[in-house]
Amino acid sequence: MIQNTPLIHHVFFWLKNPDSVDDRDALLAGIRGLGEIPQVKGVHVGVPAATEERGVVDGSYSASEILLFDSLEDQATYQSHPLHQKFIEEHSAKWAKVVVYDSVKA
Repeated sequence: MIQNTPLIHHVFFWLKNPDSVDDRDALLAGIRGLGEIPQVKGVHVGVPAATEERGVVDGSYSASEILLFDSLEDQATYQSHPLHQKFIEEHSAKWAKVVVYDSVKA
């Protein structure tokens, strides 16, 4: 396994109450806070874009994050970081489903 390669951590969240603006905004704020973790080198926080409907586009999620890491080790450190654990503790009750896509450069 390659250890010293940049990693992109892309996470999609589906809220239990997708119509709750308060839940969405609290989740988005929590995601933004993950950028304070030293191993996180970049953050993109998003919601589904109002693009045209196509069979390959899934806009069913409530929020997403893209976090950039310099290495697999940094991503592993992030997973156990107290701020990440606090994020899970404070927000996991809001989501019904989470899907993660981690990728490295091919």
